[in-house]
This record gives sequence, structure tokens and C-alpha cells, in this order.
Amino acid sequence: MNIKKQIFEGEGVSLDFKKTITSCEKIARTMVAFANNKGGRLLIGVADDGTIKGVKSEDEERYMITKAAHLYAKPALEPVFEEVYVDDKLVLVVDTPQSTLKPHYALAEDGKWWVYVRIKDKSMLASKIVVDVLKRSTDSNGVLIEYSSNEKTLLQYLESTQRITVNECSDLLKQGRRASQRILVNLVLSGVICIHTTEKEEYYTAC
Repeated sequence: MNIKKQIFEGEGVSLDFKKTITSCEKIARTMVAFANNKGGRLLIGVADDGTIKGVKSEDEERYMITKAAHLYAKPALEPVFEEVYVDDKLVLVVDTPQSTLKPHYALAEDGKWWVYVRIKDKSMLASKIVVDVLKRSTDSNGVLIEYSSNEKTLLQYLESTQRITVNECSDLLKQGRRASQRILVNLVLSGVICIHTTEKEEYYTAC
């Protein structure tokens, strides 16, 4: 495990730095986002800019992370811990594998449970469509797609315009947002279209 190389490459979709753990809610949000994505790694004792500070109380950090994983994540998570010395300073490595029980929810400060996903180096609230995709992505029954005129219209539009949002899809198909979301979810799950989530918007393209 080349921790120095990972630190040099910086935070991203599957890597997050924490100088110390100060909030169970915040750390649960990050671990849930990792579990809902393809897994990820926390480096405790590393500042946001990559400076290696080291862990002062390894037992306390473990306790906070385990508490967050078990009490602030639903379904509960099982992080994997490893201690690594970098420049004579202790860095606590915490791996959260990709889950087969998606979606996972994190308990927020408002007492509500929310689904989070990883967008670049941030843990962001998942949209309803992403939550539906996560829920159904672990369904062993698969997805049966019947191509109606709506699906054909949408795919023809994507061939020429290349991207579409939920609102644009509703306008195109002249139907409500919920009906458009159902079509988009089915096409994402079948691998026909791809979902792209950014900090500003969510859009869809042909895969």
C-alpha cells in the first residue's frame, strides 16, 4: 500500500482525508457515499491539503468511526482498519467496501436519514432517481424493458442532442416528472443510458 502516492494524488471519488474525526454524522456521510459507490478509503491523520499530521489517539478515532458506521449508517457498515506509519507518523487507514445492500442512508444533524453518493471529492445528497437506481441495482430479477414510443423518442433525441435532464425529458415526452423518472431509471438499469451527477445538475446520455 503506497499511502504517500495516494496522498500525493489527492482526494477523489474513492479517497478522503481527515485530520481528525470530529463528527459521527459527517464521517457516516462519507462512508455511506463510498458504500453506495464502488467503495472508498479514509486516511485519518492527513489534512485536506495532504499534510501528514498523524493520529493522536488511534483508539478514539476507531471508536468514532465504528460508532458512525454502526449507529449513523443504515444498513450498518463494517469498515476495515489498518495502521500505517508515514514519515514516523501514524495514519489510520479505513476502507469501506462497495456494498451489496444499497442504498445506505446516513443520519443527518436534522435527525433524518439521507442517501449520499460520491461526486469527485465530495459526498453529495442523492437525487430520487439515483436512490431508485441504487435500490433496484441489487435486485436479482433484472429489468424488463418494453420499448414504447416514449423510450424510442427519448433515445432518438439522445442520438442528436447527446444529453438530457429530467425536466427536458418531461417536456419532450409531454408527461409528468414521475413518469419520466421511471423511464430514465429503467434505461439506466438496463445499461442503455448513463446517469451523470455533478454538483450543479444531473443529466443523462446514451451509454
